[in-house]
Amino acid sequence: MFANPPDDAIRARLEDARTIAVVGLSPRPDRPSHRIAERLQRWGYRIVPVRPAVSAVLGEKAYPRLADVPEPIDLVDVFRAARAVGPIVEQCIALNIPAIWMQQGIVNTAAAERARAAGLFVVMDRCIAVEVRRLLPARQASVG
Repeated sequence: MFANPPDDAIRARLEDARTIAVVGLSPRPDRPSHRIAERLQRWGYRIVPVRPAVSAVLGEKAYPRLADVPEPIDLVDVFRAARAVGPIVEQCIALNIPAIWMQQGIVNTAAAERARAAGLFVVMDRCIAVEVRRLLPARQASVG
């Protein structure tokens, strides 16, 4: 049975992450992916939108696929349906991306286990913004 890492491991990963690729980042401000990515930006993370047919989101150039991102990615935050997570995990493995985060409501245990077996740090069915707020209150306070 899949279990998320303990709080201290999640805290350390969130402290170390600098660049977060947000797969499925919507250009629409009313969408959860947009609001959460905007919050992460305010808290000092570099956001890289990954979404086909969009040129930019939140002032950042968007890329159609993870493989198209020209810089190292510390963590992939997934805002896609659970059935789409398997191929995203395979891309993360192929690109040696160290961590994948599946947002609250996204559960794909087989993909999570595959990612963990390949050595990725995996969080599933949790909101990254909620966890930053809970585990790193100083980060959000220092940058607004």
